[in-house]
Amino acid sequence: MNLLREIADVSKRAYDKNLVAATDGNFSARGANGAFFITRSGLCKGDATIRDVIEIDAEGKVVRGSGKASSESKLHLFLYKRREDARAVAHCHPPYATAFSMAKESLDRPTLPEVATTIGRIPVCAYAAPSTEELATACEPYVEFGNAFLLENHGAVTIGGNVREAYFRMEKLEHAAKTLFIAKNLGGARELTREELDRLYRVAEESYGARLHPRNKY
Repeated sequence: MNLLREIADVSKRAYDKNLVAATDGNFSARGANGAFFITRSGLCKGDATIRDVIEIDAEGKVVRGSGKASSESKLHLFLYKRREDARAVAHCHPPYATAFSMAKESLDRPTLPEVATTIGRIPVCAYAAPSTEELATACEPYVEFGNAFLLENHGAVTIGGNVREAYFRMEKLEHAAKTLFIAKNLGGARELTREELDRLYRVAEESYGARLHPRNKY
């Protein structure tokens, strides 16, 4: 499956999973020779086809395709510039995760083993207006190690080594937020102990080769 088809596919998945509404959100991937591919502006992700994915350069200018580049291309390009390991970026407005950011409730808690080993720490980036340079630089304090970022009063961003990984991290982020919301209403979530976390990281590295940046471990 080529990059354009993969981007169109995860766009539809995100819409079907209620991670985006109407024309919200955007997905991108880093191609070869300095090329970047991103969903066009004004696209309902449920309708995405390969014709809705356009090529842009490192400055955000359209190189190939019809339509305007997503207004959040600045954020995507900032993450690619700062993270050589990022091959894809997903930006969505997942309801539960976004609600946590609006309520100033942190998701950065070691409660779910699968999240701790595949996403790691989940920082909240200070509010900045969408589509601005300030939104990109709001991720600056965490960009070195983060795989998922909550955008205060806005949504979330995830990065991955490929399109599907970036998307699945977004899906897992929202699932974690929903689970923690339910746990909170049942009296609270038990956090993993230091001993449990250390063993978890060892098992993940030995069995699955899952290695997080040291600053991304709890």
